[in-house]
Amino acid sequence: MRIEYDRDTCIGMFQCVTEWDAFEKDEDAGKAVLADSEEREPDVFVREVPEGAELDAKFAARTCPVDAIAVYDDDGDQLVP
Repeated sequence: MRIEYDRDTCIGMFQCVTEWDAFEKDEDAGKAVLADSEEREPDVFVREVPEGAELDAKFAARTCPVDAIAVYDDDGDQLVP
């Protein structure tokens, strides 16, 4: 399972931070940060979801008010928009 985070879309509500500790606050930028991720394209960050953190990752994506976070299964199907 992987998670993709579009930092440009993020509006800094930080609801993802309360749901999964892989997200951190960057108060100076007013955006969340996805720890241990790699930038795949400008402002789009991707990382694998560790075993045991799948539910937290899904909750982080579901709570994002602007859908800046998406979760995909190992086949590339989107689980959470």
